[in-house]
This record gives sequence, structure tokens and C-alpha cells, in this order.
Amino acid sequence: MRERKHADVAVVGAGIVGLAHAYALAKRGRKVVIFERSEPAVGASIRNFGLIWPVGQPAGVLRERALRSREIWLEIAPKTGLWCMASGSLHLAYRPDEREVLLEFLETTPDAQESCALLTPAEVARKSRVARQEGLLCGLWSSTELNVDPRQALRVIPQMLQQEYGVELRFGTAVNVITMPHIETPSEQWTVEQVLVCGGQDFETLYPEVFAASGITKCKLQMLRTVPQGAGWTLGPSLCAGLTLLHYDAFKHCSTRAELEERVNRELPFYVEQHIHVLLSQTALSELTIGDSHAYGLTHDPFEYEAINQAILDYLHSFAAGANFTIAERWHGIYPKLEGQADLIVQPEPGVTIVNGLSGAGMTLSFGLAEEVLARTRL
Repeated sequence: MRERKHADVAVVGAGIVGLAHAYALAKRGRKVVIFERSEPAVGASIRNFGLIWPVGQPAGVLRERALRSREIWLEIAPKTGLWCMASGSLHLAYRPDEREVLLEFLETTPDAQESCALLTPAEVARKSRVARQEGLLCGLWSSTELNVDPRQALRVIPQMLQQEYGVELRFGTAVNVITMPHIETPSEQWTVEQVLVCGGQDFETLYPEVFAASGITKCKLQMLRTVPQGAGWTLGPSLCAGLTLLHYDAFKHCSTRAELEERVNRELPFYVEQHIHVLLSQTALSELTIGDSHAYGLTHDPFEYEAINQAILDYLHSFAAGANFTIAERWHGIYPKLEGQADLIVQPEPGVTIVNGLSGAGMTLSFGLAEEVLARTRL
């Protein structure tokens, strides 16, 4: 016999999307239960950079959503003891075509002009001890980026939700079936008013026909992490270079991007084939997180390829120096991606909302998106 329980809202999935929605609900006084099939959550959210990256979002709704998420991360950090560094970011340009994209971005993106500035090599050096000076033409400084440690965040946010707001946690508990107003797990039956399905695996298993029709694919990425740099060591701004200008939608409107893309296609075909761009960020323990590649498809092999890791490191060394880049960990992650859309929000039946398909921008967008979803669904 299953034990019978009650909550106002059930959240299925304790990755960052689920936690963001649980937090928004709990602040509104709703009684919330979170179901997570793993113990602890070990999906896409724990395997990323831990970057809140507004500079990569296009002007308008998505940038505003990212900036609102940033505010909420800064609100959560003191409540949880979460390491959260307002590090900003530097896009480093070593080739004239990269510099032209940065210049055009600044000239054509009014809502980024307050938070971004083009720096000389000397000014970059004052911001970053790690940015390579040889051949550097300029750097785009952005003040909006935050750096958190996803492994810490996925641990302390549920604890805060439980202790401060009374959210009930059911880790290691898969949801067998949703038949509103009931949710069944192996040991409990919950009666709820609303359900938010935020986990990718749960979406796929609980609503397979909706998943199949959604157009979602999956992105596999490879990443690396160094040994700790030492007590008191900080990276400063998170770093990236020319390849990143081809990755994020914030730069897609720039006409100068075509010349950069043509050169990269010619000079770096392996990077294009593997959809590699390279970011460098820090963890709470002063390790450095490095990545990543992108492979797309509904099914991915479980293997990691050293040629991809080496290409990532080779490109990293073209713009970063002066740190201990001894690799301690290598891994891959898989996240849902929906081409041409920033998210997927569907209601497969009354009382159930699926929130998915944030395409790798969950840390950047989830908290802002959660407030929008709750307003839209009147939760």
C-alpha cells in the first residue's frame, strides 16, 4: 500500500530548472514537494561550468531573463552559503576579425553598452592574471557574469528549500505515473493541484509522445577540470576567445561574424566539426573548469574522446597562461536542446506543465524563467 500525501505543487526533477521553480513557488507560500530519481541529482546541471552568462543572450527577453536570474542567484547565495563570485567575463581577441565582431557588438547592442567595454591589452592585464598577452589585440569586458560551483549549488539549494521553506524532498524517488490530481511513486501517492515536470528523463518517460513530437534533441559535451590552484588563488573574470563569438546568439546579428566564421571553417575544421568553443571558469575550491564540445542527436555513446579534449586544451593555451592546467577530472554531460527556441513549455494535460529544452543555458536562465512560468500558469 502506498502512503498518501498532499502538496500544492509537485516539481519533478531537482536539476537547476526544477530547483528554480521550487524556489519561486516556495517564496509564494506554496506547499511544494520535489521528486528526483537520482540521489543526489547527477544530470546536466551538475556537469556544467557554473556560469551565469547574460552576455551570451540576445538583447530583449532572454537578456532580461538572464539578468533577473542573476539577481536571484545573488539573493540565494547568502541564504545558502553558496560560493558565488561576481567575476564578469573577458572575450579575448587575437585576430582582426575577432576584434571587428567585438566592436560591432558594442556598437549595435544598446542594452549591453552599460555593462560592457572594450579594453586594451594593458587594461586586460589589470583584470586578469591568466589572459595571454602575446598577440592580444583587445578584450571585451562584461560585468554581468557570475560564477558558482554547480556541484555545491545542487547540494545546498535543496537544503535551503527544505529548511527555510519546508519544501519536502524525495531524492532517489522516480515518479511512476501522473494521473491528475495524483502522482505515484514506488512508496507514496501524492494528491497535488499542479505538477511541473522539469527533468529531461522524466519528461521522456512520463510523456513519451509529447517528447517525441517536441523536436528536442540532445547535446553531448566534453569537459575537464584542473587540480586546485591553491589557497586564495582566484581566476578573476571567466575567459573565452574568438570561437565563443560563433557560439552564442548575442553575436549572431553582427555582419562581421561572417568573416570570422569563414576563417574558422578554413583554419580549424576539427573545431567546427565538433562544435568546440572554449570557456574557462573557476570552482569554489579554485579548480579551473574547461570546455566544451557539442555533439547533437537523440542517442549518444558513453565514451569520451581524447582528441576532443586535446583540441579544447590546445585552444585554451592560445588565450590562457600562468595557471596550473594539470587535469584532475574529465567527463561528459548531456542536455536537451531545441533548435531555434530558448525553452519548451507545454501542458500535456490539465494541471501539468513541462519545462524543458533550455539548451545548456539552465544556470543562466532558469530562475528568471521560473517567475515567468508561474505568472503564466497562475501558480
